[in-house]
This record gives sequence, structure tokens and C-alpha cells, in this order.
Amino acid sequence: MVLAALLLIPSLAMAHSGAGGLNGFLSGFLHPVSGLDHVVAMVAVGIWGAQLGAPALWVLPATFPVVMAFGGVLGVYGVPLPAIEYGIAGSGIVLGLLIVFAVRLPLSLAGIVVAIFAIFHGYAHGAELPSSIDPISYSGGFVLATGLLHLGGIAIGLLDHWKAGALFMRACGAGIAMVGFHFLREALA
Repeated sequence: MVLAALLLIPSLAMAHSGAGGLNGFLSGFLHPVSGLDHVVAMVAVGIWGAQLGAPALWVLPATFPVVMAFGGVLGVYGVPLPAIEYGIAGSGIVLGLLIVFAVRLPLSLAGIVVAIFAIFHGYAHGAELPSSIDPISYSGGFVLATGLLHLGGIAIGLLDHWKAGALFMRACGAGIAMVGFHFLREALA
């Protein structure tokens, strides 16, 4: 229900702005939850991990923030990485469709898919890190928020054991893919 409510809030569509007057941990915590493009991808990782079952249940949500941190470093240092917005939009599309169709990839391939998208998300956040923010406290808040979004996705994914829950989970996947297509359309405009 939270994901459905978030899908209806267009003002959260893009979180690629500065951190405003907030500093450190709180700013880092709020950044990933203030943009629908990032929320749906992080929730999708949790849903898909739960849908795949152990060990993907914890491997995918652990892979995302680790690789996202690497992408963040690339962004902070301005290492050129093309098509960031396309990669972010693609994460919603691909992860959403993987959930809808209950695609069961081998763990190594699933980890690669998640890692690729994590680089794009991390890069976007790193490139936007305000210079006045302590990067360590910002990162701590950021990782905590990401973990909580993954846990929300896992909770949705665990509903897969019941028929109505499986339908809800797949509907969430369809919503995630639609959000991804929305951001792709915006990136192409």
C-alpha cells in the first residue's frame, strides 16, 4: 500500500537535487526516499530477492548498497559515466518486469543485474553530494534508508507464498516497471 501511495505522488518524481539545508546523516537518509525513481528500484531489489528465495533474499539487498557506494565514489570524483538517467529508468523497467514474470536467474547473474543498476543509482547520488555535507555521516544515513527500502521490498516479496500476496507482489512489479517507463520517457524528452 505504501508503494501504491508513493506511485501517486508525482512531486517525488526526481530526487536529483541538492540536499537543501539538511546536513549529514539526516540528509543522507532523506535523499534516497525522496525520489520515486530510487525508491522503486530499491524496493524492487528486495521484492525480487525475496521472490528468488535464499540466498538471493539477502545477497541482492546486500549487493546493491555495496556497489552503489562504488558508483557514488565515481560520481563524487566526476568519473564520466554515460546515460545515468537511462540506467536509472532501466532499473525500474527491468527489475519490475523480472518481478512480474517471476524470472528466476542464477544468483550470479541476478547479482550482476542488481550491481549494474546500483552503479547508476550510486553515481547519481554521488554526483549530487553537496560539498558542505560530511560524506561519512551522509553515507551512513543513505545506507540505512536504502536498507529499509530493501526490507520493505522483502516484506512485499514474502507475500509470494499466498495467492493474493503473489498477485499483489506482481502488481507492485508492474507498477515499478511503469514508473521506470515514465522515467525513460522523461529522459528521452
